[in-house]
Amino acid sequence: MVFSKTHPHHTPKETWRALFTPPPHPSLITTAAASTTHTTPTAPTLFSPSPHSSHLEILRILSENPPDTITIIAIGPLTTLALAASHSPQTFLRAKEVLVMGGCFLEPGNITPVAEFNAIADATAAARIFALTSPNPASTMPPSMATSEQASEHDLESFLPPYPSKEELGERRLNLVLFPLDITTPHTLLRTEFEAKVQPLLRKGSPLAEWTSAFLGPTFTKMETLHLGHEGDSTALSLHDPMCVWYALTTTSSEEEEAPSSGSGKNWTIGEGEDVRLETAGQWTRGMCVVDRRDRKKMVDVEYGAEEAEVPGDRGGWLSSRAGNRVRRCVGTPGERALAPFMLDAIFG
Repeated sequence: MVFSKTHPHHTPKETWRALFTPPPHPSLITTAAASTTHTTPTAPTLFSPSPHSSHLEILRILSENPPDTITIIAIGPLTTLALAASHSPQTFLRAKEVLVMGGCFLEPGNITPVAEFNAIADATAAARIFALTSPNPASTMPPSMATSEQASEHDLESFLPPYPSKEELGERRLNLVLFPLDITTPHTLLRTEFEAKVQPLLRKGSPLAEWTSAFLGPTFTKMETLHLGHEGDSTALSLHDPMCVWYALTTTSSEEEEAPSSGSGKNWTIGEGEDVRLETAGQWTRGMCVVDRRDRKKMVDVEYGAEEAEVPGDRGGWLSSRAGNRVRRCVGTPGERALAPFMLDAIFG
């Protein structure tokens, strides 16, 4: 279905593209000519267009606001965040928290048996962002993807450089909360829930209800054709991305408060910093979340890389208390059936 053809009355005109087109450089044409060749449309009221790259806008917002006041919600591959962190890691670390939908542990992947889409789409970017949670980011940084052949064909500056040393970064580290498939998949929106909410609104002529029905209706139908157990009213969509927004709206990242299990409650369970690493080079395992499940004691207060920190049978500093990532993983929510009504009420009232 081509939405612009089936619902042209809900399709915006292409004039919005001009909002992001910078005017010609003054040195190329006269000011008078520029005014006639570059017409700026009416300024929008719902957003502020920017001609700059998104990763630079992230850094601008972080730099213009006090530390620990900006939450970043990442519901796609972490490419843009990796670019921002590489450009100015100290500025990026001013973020209060980064909420990431991605990865999987015991739940099977949705692209490969072990990889979720956002993780595998840019595994190196995810690994670099995860590394900023580590007391020693160098201990989990992915290897450079530049080979000698690539170096001769491309400018080396096109490859992201290592982060500054831990001493240059200072004591501050990234507060990253991960929402993997394990926790997002059971939180679903049933077709019956959606229909019960939108049908009365459709009868009243709601443009929003018509628009959402136009794309969610075929999505429910597609789920029936692809997955077992999705038939008729039992067809459901997992609310992967909305969970991050739900968390941001209903709780603070530093608290694990107890409240009734409702959509507006705050009884989330977020694990302590866990050494979660992203596989970036495996033929079959790229994008896999790797954790150490061995029953081994950690080396406490021994600097990573020191000779005495080397433990037989431990390659990669998994047993060093001063190495590895510190990812906070969501393992509990206000309820698997609480998100759908919360989301529907937030959207439709």
